[in-house]
Amino acid sequence: MSGPAAGRRGPLLLGVRHHGPGSARAVRAALDAARPAAVLIEGPPEGEALLPLAADPGMRPPVALLAHVADDPGRAAFWPLAAFSPEWVAIRWAQEQEGPVPVRFIDLPAAHTLAAEPGRGAAGSGSGPGPGPDADADADPDGDSCSDPVRLDPLAVLAETAGYDDPERWWEDVVEHRGPGAADPLGAFEALAEAMGALREAYGDGGNSRDRVREAYMRQRMRAARREFGDAYAVVCGAWHVPALAARTTAAADKALLTGLPKAKVETAWVPWTHRRLARAGGYGAGITSPGWYAHLFAARDRPVERWLTKVAGLLREEDRQVSPAHVIEAVRLAGTLAAMRGRPLPGLAETLEAVRAVMCDGSDVPLALIEDRLVVGDVLGEVPDGAPVVPLQRDLTRQQRSLRLKAEAQERELELDLRKDSDAAKSVLLHRLRLLGIDWGAPAASRGSTGTFRETWRLRWEPELSVRVAEAGIWGTTVVAAATAKAEADAAGAAELGEVTALAERCLLAGLSGALPAVLRALADRAALDTDVARLAKALPALARSLRYGDVRGTDASALATVAGGLAERICVALPPACAAGLDSGAAAELRGHVDAVHGAIALLDEEGLRGRWSAVLRALAGRDRVPGLIRGRAARLLLDDGRLPAEETARLMGLALSPAAPPPDAAGWIEGFAQDGTLLVHDDRLLALIDTWLAGVPEEAFTDVLPLLRRTFGAYEPGVRRSLGELVRRGPSPKPAPGGAPAGFAPALDPSRADAVLPVLALLLSGPPA
Repeated sequence: MSGPAAGRRGPLLLGVRHHGPGSARAVRAALDAARPAAVLIEGPPEGEALLPLAADPGMRPPVALLAHVADDPGRAAFWPLAAFSPEWVAIRWAQEQEGPVPVRFIDLPAAHTLAAEPGRGAAGSGSGPGPGPDADADADPDGDSCSDPVRLDPLAVLAETAGYDDPERWWEDVVEHRGPGAADPLGAFEALAEAMGALREAYGDGGNSRDRVREAYMRQRMRAARREFGDAYAVVCGAWHVPALAARTTAAADKALLTGLPKAKVETAWVPWTHRRLARAGGYGAGITSPGWYAHLFAARDRPVERWLTKVAGLLREEDRQVSPAHVIEAVRLAGTLAAMRGRPLPGLAETLEAVRAVMCDGSDVPLALIEDRLVVGDVLGEVPDGAPVVPLQRDLTRQQRSLRLKAEAQERELELDLRKDSDAAKSVLLHRLRLLGIDWGAPAASRGSTGTFRETWRLRWEPELSVRVAEAGIWGTTVVAAATAKAEADAAGAAELGEVTALAERCLLAGLSGALPAVLRALADRAALDTDVARLAKALPALARSLRYGDVRGTDASALATVAGGLAERICVALPPACAAGLDSGAAAELRGHVDAVHGAIALLDEEGLRGRWSAVLRALAGRDRVPGLIRGRAARLLLDDGRLPAEETARLMGLALSPAAPPPDAAGWIEGFAQDGTLLVHDDRLLALIDTWLAGVPEEAFTDVLPLLRRTFGAYEPGVRRSLGELVRRGPSPKPAPGGAPAGFAPALDPSRADAVLPVLALLLSGPPA
């Protein structure tokens, strides 16, 4: 080594805070000064083969090393790296030197880490350096420990010792605000190593017994480096480990700690990461509170506060807030004043946010929350070069994303699709296939402005752990369509209930998986033939009906489902009346009422007149049977009335019978709940409202308290406007009698066709959709 490190004995130990920009700058300065012959970095040795890709122009942090068990990709761990991570800076420094300088990863291999706890490796839970300078959760794929006691946070202990109540503020003052041009680039590392040595003496392993195993492996790798480079190498690791790596131990003692460790075959890859997933709030054990702010501090070589507040002003102007250069100037002054009053060397994040709230946000926390989300944390998504090793399924997915111009982004966005366009239909198919594979990049959302079947709305957001989901799904096939087809066939064979198979059939149609339909339909027919439970049959029919009705929107052939759907509907028509007359309690009646609604909508979609007639006969039977609960009788009567299959006079007769003094009040209240579900009908039909009013006025006092909750539930669900209209109608009393022509006062005796037809051009325009 040369420079300030020339007279040192032993290797250069650079203890850092993971994802700390101050540590990153100090590491570069120390490496520039010492010029080591090799750099050893805390990280999984399996990732060494991927290190050359860090120099690829297509690699843009934040990224992460992903390690997963080869035959069980769900057991995985991440080692995230940002542009301001000291480890990334050390890697890039070594690659930029002439030679270049060799880089080695020296942490405990992922083969041991992931094999140790086969039930706990979880995608996205993260591995990697622990909180503070290093309370290290990196040996634990879940970033936590169930067997160890509460872990020590070294950063919090040092901050408290220095009189700070906020560890982040202490770290900013002593490290982040330390100028890059310090006379001794190694002084900060020596001071931090001394502090960590005192903590290790007082607290031992800090509650993480696995650190002893990891540190034993690191010392073994250091011995191997000493044989190759002498002491002319540097080690970049969490500051918590420095005392243990500097301690004198024997090779035999370290070997004993490592003997008998379980081992698994693992595979590694680079995957994109996000600033949001670096945040501690995202569940990452080594997370920081403000990755966006730290990225700014690392990138801004001068006047960081001024540049930051300029970014804030730009964001607020994008949100149509009036922010001028004068606001920026005043916010800079206020942040500096707050820092001086608090005895801080420079304004930190707390001072800048307080200045922004006071000057640019008029004291409101609403725009400040936007700033914290977009800038303090941020949605920066890294990129990995095309040549990086990935599973074949990921390669096919990337190809389709590019061909469809469907970019993976960390920030949530809405995607509106018009399924009449080929490109949009292809995007819909891809997203549905991914959802079937458990890769929830997109989630369906309610479409705005249109309820047509040719429109879809998706909320897209790419999370880093989806890379693990892709690796897991790779067992089903090497392309998205092959994997989704195989997964659908397996799901159909393993489905326990009929409803699962019908939902799967619908998803296959949405995903354009014609190759999987035969297997799904066979499973569907087998289960439909054996299932006798009317509730399960009723739950299964709507998905089939939707598939038959709307399959042609995506150009898929759903005709094979017609026979199964018709058979299900016929069996429901036979089995439903006995099921509804079997002495149901209120909960079971409410459940069956929901099934009646679902079947009614499904049969309307099937659009078979003979089937509709049989279903209407079933509803008539339900509406007229005294043994059927009032809730279901009332609902059946309302469905018949809405379909025009029950005359108004018959409706009034059924209501009169249901609300007669001989009917039990709870049963009568249930009839009202089923019949008057939305309340609009009562606003426009005075006879029905009068019947309910008369019945309610005649309910005996001792029964009124029993029916009141049912009535409150029914009328409380109405829209406020409907409730106001009903209250006004009851207050006014009976309406005036109709005019001689049979129409109410103010209305013509019959419909005027010419005036009604005037609305047709407007309807045609609204329903035609966008021009092709």
